[in-house]
Amino acid sequence: MFLGMDDTDSPDGMCTTYLGAILAENLRRAGYTVGEMRLVRLNPNVVWKTRGNAAVCLEISGGTPEEVFDSACRLVEEFAEFGCENTNPGIVVVNERPNPAFYYQALQRFCTIEETIQRLDAIGALYRGYKCGRGLIGALAAVSSVLPDATYELLAYRSPERFGTQRKIVAESFFTSAAATFPHTWDTVDPTAGTVVCVPHGKDPVLYGIRGESPEWVKTSAKMVQSEPPILTQIWRTNQGTDAHLLDYDGEPQEGLSYRMDGVVAGNPVTTCGGHVHFTFKPDAGEPLLTVFAFEPTKEFRHIVRMLRSGDCLTLCGSWKKNSLHLEKFRINDLSDEQIRASPKCPVCGGRMTSAGRGKGYKCRTCSGRIREVATVPRKISVGWYEVPPNARRHLAKPVVRIHEPQHLQGGQNG
Repeated sequence: MFLGMDDTDSPDGMCTTYLGAILAENLRRAGYTVGEMRLVRLNPNVVWKTRGNAAVCLEISGGTPEEVFDSACRLVEEFAEFGCENTNPGIVVVNERPNPAFYYQALQRFCTIEETIQRLDAIGALYRGYKCGRGLIGALAAVSSVLPDATYELLAYRSPERFGTQRKIVAESFFTSAAATFPHTWDTVDPTAGTVVCVPHGKDPVLYGIRGESPEWVKTSAKMVQSEPPILTQIWRTNQGTDAHLLDYDGEPQEGLSYRMDGVVAGNPVTTCGGHVHFTFKPDAGEPLLTVFAFEPTKEFRHIVRMLRSGDCLTLCGSWKKNSLHLEKFRINDLSDEQIRASPKCPVCGGRMTSAGRGKGYKCRTCSGRIREVATVPRKISVGWYEVPPNARRHLAKPVVRIHEPQHLQGGQNG
């Protein structure tokens, strides 16, 4: 059977993965077999999410669905953050995975509570929604999930008496671990900023989370880190770092959806008050010009964006929110020539040249020498992928280290 659970946390505490890990331990002690455990991220633009919009799914053998369902309900009723307005837990148990269409809808678009309940009734699921029952959406999506591309995360959890206190870690050990296991693990640290990324700062039970390409690699990485002793660790199979939330752009951007699109820069980047950078983009699909933003929290990523020029051919990945595309990463496919702005020096006498007229090149003031071609300057960026830094990356966004391209297509730098 498959059990899905969602929306038990709040911005100030608890974690649905923690309850999933505790439930798995309880079931194992009761004689059940717990197989694959999934951490499923859903549409990151959902406005009513509590934190990272994650649901969990446990594959369970033994006993009856009713017994498993009751165990999950008791756990949620004991630990969920019911005092938070946006916390509305949901639990679902099914005998086999439902059609994945609902998973993709919750991942890439939006679902209503009403249509979720209709689907649950149609497939004969056991379910319970608390308060408004919004967590049923994530719970059904989790049991319906398919992961054609999957990554893994080892989550270490704190002892309950430590909840809400400062986490005790040896930061240097996380940098050592990251250096030893990259590129098989990622987003443990941000080397440029000199910060540890995989350790949260809130009151939730998570001590740290190591993300990687296999269970073996995340375990290897976790063995190298030094911290307060975790009470429990669990390796989750996930859709994190897969770009599963992206849709191919069809020419009509919709609020809250995330896209992958090809096109051309139509206006040089501009830096606005607050340090945000934006430029105009002409997608290959559709007529409207789009505004694209790289926001201040993406830090040095904005420096790369500022180097773009009109005519550059790009592939963009990001979310459409408030009439603009919020960049997650982009690929430079081709660079335009950047014309020199200052008058060039004469190649004959070294004197300063002036324009000879539109499209006629330059004329030397001293010796009257001429050059017909407009000079260009070398670009400081190259073809390849560029991404936001680890501390600004969304859970679902695929890091550049996971993008495998033929050698002749690679280039650029990793944000």
